[in-house]
Amino acid sequence: MAELVRRNLPICVLDDETELVEITTTKLARLGFPALGTSKAEDALGQVRAGACRAVLADVKMPGMDGFAFLEKSLQIDPNVAVILVTGFYSVDSAIEAIRRGAHDFLCKPIDEERLVKALDELAEVSTRRSQIRALDEQLLSNFEFEGIVGRSPAMLEMLDMARKISRHYSNVLISGATGSGKELVARAVHQMSPVAQQKFAVCNCSALVDTLLESQLFGHMRGSFTGATDTRPGLFEYASGGSVFLDEIGETSAPMQAKLLRVIQNREIQRVGSPEVKKVDVHIIAATNRELRNEVMAGRFREDLFYRLSSLEIRVPGLTERIEDIPILVRYFLKKYSEAYGKTFQGLTRRAQIVLLQHDWPGNVRELENVISSAAITATNEFIDVADLPSNLRKPTQRMGAREENWRPLPLDEVRRVHIKRVLEMCGGNRVRASQILGIGRTSLYRFLKREPSEPAGKHAA
Repeated sequence: MAELVRRNLPICVLDDETELVEITTTKLARLGFPALGTSKAEDALGQVRAGACRAVLADVKMPGMDGFAFLEKSLQIDPNVAVILVTGFYSVDSAIEAIRRGAHDFLCKPIDEERLVKALDELAEVSTRRSQIRALDEQLLSNFEFEGIVGRSPAMLEMLDMARKISRHYSNVLISGATGSGKELVARAVHQMSPVAQQKFAVCNCSALVDTLLESQLFGHMRGSFTGATDTRPGLFEYASGGSVFLDEIGETSAPMQAKLLRVIQNREIQRVGSPEVKKVDVHIIAATNRELRNEVMAGRFREDLFYRLSSLEIRVPGLTERIEDIPILVRYFLKKYSEAYGKTFQGLTRRAQIVLLQHDWPGNVRELENVISSAAITATNEFIDVADLPSNLRKPTQRMGAREENWRPLPLDEVRRVHIKRVLEMCGGNRVRASQILGIGRTSLYRFLKREPSEPAGKHAA
């Protein structure tokens, strides 16, 4: 069994004495380790770059490039390679310095064979476990991916189970969840599992259009019904009749538009803009919102009858902070996706990069995680994405709320709201659209609040 494990740890021996290289590689091969040797540091770096070795046994005193310089360059190429430095001039201070700079171990010549074999066996065990984990991750991706939705956490499995149950019935569905949590993916999955999966699936972002354009987009219009209407066009409800229409951010719609949507749900009929003719449609409506619509109903901003028509079947998509255990498999999924997109090969993330991702708050949820992996995949030059490849806001995280508790003091609710909105705007670099999405309020509400702020410099928070 030990020999099988040792085969998973190819070793490169680097020493300027060719005779010592030959003796060491022969000894390692006899012990069952795949071994190759060289007297040139650049050749050894090439082996690291090619992934031909998972460990390097390097002499400290070498002409041209000493062991410490080699250690630094090899870790830049592959942060997960294990470098064991060997020296004839051992000291505790040198050993501490070597470990501090990333060496796996620091050995004295002549090498204590028992200690070396023990260190290499430990590395072989780790290398074997990593290979097994990568294989399991690949298997998990196929087991826990459906229509682009990836997750194995209890919260996600429960949500997917609910989606499967709901999709069997041709009815209206409300999907709620924070911005970036994957509501559209869930909507597409519900459609794909429904009896009308072979019919059309149309998407409309209700927050991106003013009322007049939104009405034309959904209901269609007649030629000459408004300026720019040069021809007669059907809307999405007609286009997708027999299938599904996904209304994203339905909480942003106005009261008149809500009344028209209610008529579609109740009577299954529409009127094109500028036409007296009533048309029958058979359409499955899937609506999504990042707002708490019950609160919107109580505040008078959303029609109660429309809410109850939509929410008879509701799916709540958990945010990423509620499914932290899904981050590793999501990272693997996005790495695979962008490896193919950019023509690169990635083995994964370094341990320190994984820690940074797990400690982040993820206000933008899965969409933010995907953007982080996408940008890191563009800039990374090695097979393992490291902390330096991550965006600056992750490398220098903002102070967490818990760290501010010492400075806590009771404040009026208006002041708490003002401070929170200001912090979110700062986090978003002044982007009002992004801030309104995170806050879960409409852009108009955010603009209205900012206008009431006398201390806010003009133009500071442009979208």
